[in-house]
Amino acid sequence: MEKTVNNKAHKMLFFNTLAFTICFAAWMLNGVLVTFLVDNQVFKWGPIEIGWLLGIPVLAGSIFRLPAGILTDKYGGRIIFGGLLLFSAIPMYLLSYANSFFWFAIASFGFGLTGISFAIGIAYTSVWYPRNWQGRALGIFGAGNAGAALTTLLAPSILKYLTNNGANLENWRTLPVIYSAALVLMAIIFLIFTENKKPASSNKTIKQLLQPLKDVRVWRFGLFYFLVFGCFVAFSQWLVPYFVNVYYLPLITAGIFASLFSFPSGVIRALGGWMSDKFGARKVMFIVLASSVVISLMLTIPRMDIYSPGSGIMNKKAGTVTSVTDTLIVVNNIHYPVIKKTTKSEILDDQLLVLPTKAVWQEPVVKIGDRVEKKELLAKGITKIHFQANVWIFAVLVILIGSIWGIGKAGVYKLIPDHFPDEVGVVGGMVGVLGGLGGFFGPIIFGYLLESTGLWTSCWMFMLILSAVCLVWLHLSTKKLMEAEVPEALEHIDMKPKHHK
Repeated sequence: MEKTVNNKAHKMLFFNTLAFTICFAAWMLNGVLVTFLVDNQVFKWGPIEIGWLLGIPVLAGSIFRLPAGILTDKYGGRIIFGGLLLFSAIPMYLLSYANSFFWFAIASFGFGLTGISFAIGIAYTSVWYPRNWQGRALGIFGAGNAGAALTTLLAPSILKYLTNNGANLENWRTLPVIYSAALVLMAIIFLIFTENKKPASSNKTIKQLLQPLKDVRVWRFGLFYFLVFGCFVAFSQWLVPYFVNVYYLPLITAGIFASLFSFPSGVIRALGGWMSDKFGARKVMFIVLASSVVISLMLTIPRMDIYSPGSGIMNKKAGTVTSVTDTLIVVNNIHYPVIKKTTKSEILDDQLLVLPTKAVWQEPVVKIGDRVEKKELLAKGITKIHFQANVWIFAVLVILIGSIWGIGKAGVYKLIPDHFPDEVGVVGGMVGVLGGLGGFFGPIIFGYLLESTGLWTSCWMFMLILSAVCLVWLHLSTKKLMEAEVPEALEHIDMKPKHHK
């Protein structure tokens, strides 16, 4: 029989989610701001420096998630969350004074602490809801990820307005001030309208609270979260320069496309929570990881033009070349038709091309008066394969994989209260750390891959490998569990996880 929840729990969930949305919007600021500053040559940073500046806030919001989760379990979420909002507003404000990579990085690390709001909010939300509501409640809270879409959607337009369409570039410094004010306002609202509550484990020592971290399941969940959350965070920022460089879109348009990735992924997390409650988180994760493999594979193919030797023309009988045109070669009165290069070989990117398109033509390699032998090459064949990777198709695939990851984020955090009901803060914090590291290392890895391969799609190749590793590990752990459980219990493996690792 399902336990009911009171209105107070829903009220806490609302303010928790609202505060997390504001924090997540602040956490993702550099994805738009750094791209704007580099594109307008305010700072001359290369791909690797950009990758670090995108990753540093994520690092700060990741490495402190474990202590944030412990503090929330120990003292409750109201003061911890409110204090975080006020504290992180300070470095956000100081960002407006940054004039170098070093100081930009320092301020970014400071406001990046907004990222630990996830660990605080997960623990604080969990204490208000019974087990049968955990998936839905945590899924709704996690929908605050949509804050990333607020930044990618609104920040480019705000920057355009503040700088008078680039005429007064120094006015970019007003944007961090606006974000800082939003954090302070949210802190005041949060402290006024919420109340504190601590879990049953709040009287445990720090050593006892850390005990679950010896369990291999924590690290498996962490890897899954590295993919579905960390890489979501990485792409929330990386997609802005991706669209600008690969599809030559203006910054505002690129921000809109990036928000189309971020927003559905955040909102659909609530659906993922319901699905995890209804069908079991393990089944949900199988679907998520398998889909991630397939879509990543589709996204690995770059925009490209491939030229290859095609079918040429060989001389049938020794003689002298008497005529050479784009369409005909004549050798001793023997006529050899030549395939002329036509407009078909010049593929226009304003056409919607789904599949690779082939064009074939031939080019003479002889001239009038040449003496040619039998089977000598008269015209070389050229085959051009063009793959457009149309921006609309790419956008649909990106939105789809983002939504799939959104469901996966809820699936992972449904597993945590199922397996560790009294240590949601510490386990959720550790999983959050590992997931957040994906957001930190993602842009850096993408930057190095781009630098070494020259391919923007190298980031999707990395996603393909990571998704496959996660899927294999989930399969092996499930196989081990099925071998240990009696057949009658197989339908409930998510509900009886405590005895198995």
